[in-house]
Amino acid sequence: MKKFIALLSSFAMAAALVGCSAGTKPEENPAPAAEGVSGTFEGTSTAGIGGEANPVKVTLTLENSVIKDLVVEGPGETEGIGTKAIDSLPSLIVENNSINVDVVSSATMTSTAIIEAASEALKAAGLNPEDYMAEVSSQSAPVGDVTVDTDVVVVGAGGAGMIAAIVAADAGRNVVILESQAIAGGNSVRSTGGMNAADTPYEDSNEFGETAGVEKTLGTAASTYADNETITALAATVKEQWDAYQAAPEGYYDSVELMQLDTMIGGKGINDPELVKVLAEKSADAIEWLGTVGAELHNVAAFGGASVKRIHRPVNAEGKVVSVGAYVVPILEKAVNERNIEVRYNTTAKSILTDESGAAVGIEAETADGSKVTVNAKSVVLATGGFGYNLKKVAELKPALDGFCTTNAAGAMGQGIEMAEAVGAATVDMDQIQIHPTVHLDENNNASLITEGLRGDGAILVNAEGKRFTDEVGTRDAVSAAELEQTDGFAWLIVDQAMADASSVIQGYISKGFTVKGETYEELAEAMGVDAAAFAQTMTDWKAAWDAKTDAEFGRTSFASEIDLTKAPFYALTVTPGIHHTMGGVKINTNTEVLKEDGTAIPNLFAAGEVTGGVHGANRLGGNAVADFAVFGRLAGEAAAANAK
Repeated sequence: MKKFIALLSSFAMAAALVGCSAGTKPEENPAPAAEGVSGTFEGTSTAGIGGEANPVKVTLTLENSVIKDLVVEGPGETEGIGTKAIDSLPSLIVENNSINVDVVSSATMTSTAIIEAASEALKAAGLNPEDYMAEVSSQSAPVGDVTVDTDVVVVGAGGAGMIAAIVAADAGRNVVILESQAIAGGNSVRSTGGMNAADTPYEDSNEFGETAGVEKTLGTAASTYADNETITALAATVKEQWDAYQAAPEGYYDSVELMQLDTMIGGKGINDPELVKVLAEKSADAIEWLGTVGAELHNVAAFGGASVKRIHRPVNAEGKVVSVGAYVVPILEKAVNERNIEVRYNTTAKSILTDESGAAVGIEAETADGSKVTVNAKSVVLATGGFGYNLKKVAELKPALDGFCTTNAAGAMGQGIEMAEAVGAATVDMDQIQIHPTVHLDENNNASLITEGLRGDGAILVNAEGKRFTDEVGTRDAVSAAELEQTDGFAWLIVDQAMADASSVIQGYISKGFTVKGETYEELAEAMGVDAAAFAQTMTDWKAAWDAKTDAEFGRTSFASEIDLTKAPFYALTVTPGIHHTMGGVKINTNTEVLKEDGTAIPNLFAAGEVTGGVHGANRLGGNAVADFAVFGRLAGEAAAANAK
């Protein structure tokens, strides 16, 4: 059995690296003898993301030892990622009478769990799983080279790509999407927090109670960025707004200029001011546009680097906050399908086609079977994401990050940037690579991104000595740097039952076995392996700071209105920094046109999302990635559609 599991693990790892696709039935696939075992049998596996708390369960139906049906239950698997494997693998196993099928790229853990659980079900039937290991080809029979003519070709089916495609289709254009992976979503589906947007009606539903955040931002602008003209000008405008608000407070205070100021300070002042202005100015409209396709982000909360509560999040039917990526991506997929937009999965773009003048006129791509796909188009939109999965490239650009884990999807290899450079595109900020401070590593070193919303909602961080060590809602680079200075470079994230009751995300972490638990602070400290007295004192000091709404030790200004971390039981999970976002990429203007080194636009070529640089500068604020792909994805779709007339 150990040999079999090792084989599956090796196979899963290889598939994750190459992006294997769903296979087809081979010409020869010998089945067990005609007379054999019949009935229904069950098997489980803890190899999925749900772990021991929510194992993957397979119910297998056999007729004469032939697999006739397979039903998978995976309540702990990630919506939009693991659920893709649950949807696709059963039919493949039944069709081929084999459990030796390719894992779904980006859903390796769930895929492996399904295969392992099916193996256990076969063993429960008294059969040998190795008899059901007939190789299933990862490639379809070659169909030959294909040429497609369209108005707009979009490369990448993440948030930016699907939004651009939807907008272009709604403008009356024919659209084709090319996606290198077997499923849509890219890094977008992994986003756990929400979307920053300024001056929305959903902010107005909140009571404006915390003022220290604005004062702190204005102080930082004056003390640290006095020589930055953009930040100084924005700070002057915000100061004027803030003084007027304090003189006659009415409603909720936020503004486009304050979002710009937060983003510029978060990016260390090296952001492209014009792109930041567009991000903030069009963020509220983007929230409303998402609502028109069924993605409502109306819950507003605090997030790191923001002066006020600005991040907009989805909630489920029970009113509990859910992960934004797993919520938004399926809705965008549905909108793409409703518009009959052609999506070619497992099709990797290799180069941008250009004419004699250097204008982009299409994409040359390759399918999993090696066939060439040529898409001739009037407009080309790059939405291929960044290069955070390409650890070799990350280490080359920033050697200090060599050896870090990554939260990125397998498709984030940077091919789009390289294709654009090959046709003369300029790049910007390529060495600006963000590490996220809250990545949970399980016992097998599988990385899971832990939403920044926990800290915004009231969670704190403590080190191996049981003590706080930083402002938990500082910018990601600052919190990550503080974590790396602690013993063994990790921290404990502390939440209580009140937070768990309000968030299905936290409940998911608990059910997946990420957390340890205690009915008292001392009991939690014992489960964490930290000094009980020191930790209890930390929690007492935090309660005093929360009551006073003043953090004299670390300067935190965000205090959740109802969360003081006093409702038992208490939970903690380990977190450490991991590679999360690449701020650098191709250079664009405010119309999403890709620019050359001389500042002129490459005709017919547009880009949006993490493939671009300039928006986030040296550090991206949490909540600005979704804002980025929503705002600039729409702009790219509009520009590409207008260009394709």
